[in-house]
Amino acid sequence: MVPLTSLLIPIVVSAVLVFVASSIIHMFTPIHRNDVRRLAKEDEVMSALRPFNIPPGDYALPHAGSHANVKNPEFLGKLSKGPVMFMTVMPNGMPSMGKSMALWFLYCLFVSVVAGYIASRAVGPGAEYLQVFRFAGTAAFASYSLGLFQNSIWWHRNWGTTLRGVLDGLIFGLLTAGTFGWLWPEP
Repeated sequence: MVPLTSLLIPIVVSAVLVFVASSIIHMFTPIHRNDVRRLAKEDEVMSALRPFNIPPGDYALPHAGSHANVKNPEFLGKLSKGPVMFMTVMPNGMPSMGKSMALWFLYCLFVSVVAGYIASRAVGPGAEYLQVFRFAGTAAFASYSLGLFQNSIWWHRNWGTTLRGVLDGLIFGLLTAGTFGWLWPEP
């Protein structure tokens, strides 16, 4: 076993590498450009919704309210008539990129801590690069990717968007794995 405290450098370095890689992927490649589509009548839809002053949150339209109401003819009529949607309403104004970037970096650190913990329990000091790579990489890939599938399964998020996110997670997992393998402590 390796004490988690001896993995502080690979934890921080891998989080920084993932943070930088994610920035490059999202800012300089076209991979995620079409993850979210624009409504054809965006201005009209925004104008129609504005008077309702919908507070920030996640919403379903229509919303049954309870499992018992799922078979209610009124609810079924709303489903048939449409539109049927899940939506997230955010506060008005420019989103805070600083806050989102800080939270993303904290998440990257958290994933690296989890990957380091799992690898530290699986292999000892001076372990071979590929042994460390395997455990840290699997844990990081699982953390960054596997939870994305439920968004497509249950929330009907576009499968292409989910699969591109999983590809990102694979890249992030490989970067984390390589960093831990490179900086793994010697006996």
